[in-house]
Amino acid sequence: QLQLVESGGGLVQPGGSLRLSCAASGFPLHYYAIAWFRQAPGKEREGVSCISSVGGSTNYADSVKGRFTISRDNAKSTVFLQMDNLKPEDTAVYHCAASRGLCVWPAVPHNYASWGQGTQVTVSS
Repeated sequence: QLQLVESGGGLVQPGGSLRLSCAASGFPLHYYAIAWFRQAPGKEREGVSCISSVGGSTNYADSVKGRFTISRDNAKSTVFLQMDNLKPEDTAVYHCAASRGLCVWPAVPHNYASWGQGTQVTVSS
């Protein structure tokens, strides 16, 4: 069974950067599309970005295009989310999730069977 563990969250000032990691174990990562979701208090979980299993095609929510970059290193079984020029509205718990094959965008949580526990990102001065 695929297991996912996120890391890299924290407190950062507006305009700052963070790099989230999603480490996979239990099954070869290259079979899976990996998406990042986020959930802020009182809001629904939303898809932020996705990277497909084959070819590495990527998708981004409009709110993060040009600021966030998703990438994967299958040899290290890790997917990254580089977040630059962070804004207070990016504050949320960020989860990575896995689904077989290609990304379907926009990402819908119920299409993803495996989830990490989440990492908190807080953007505040």
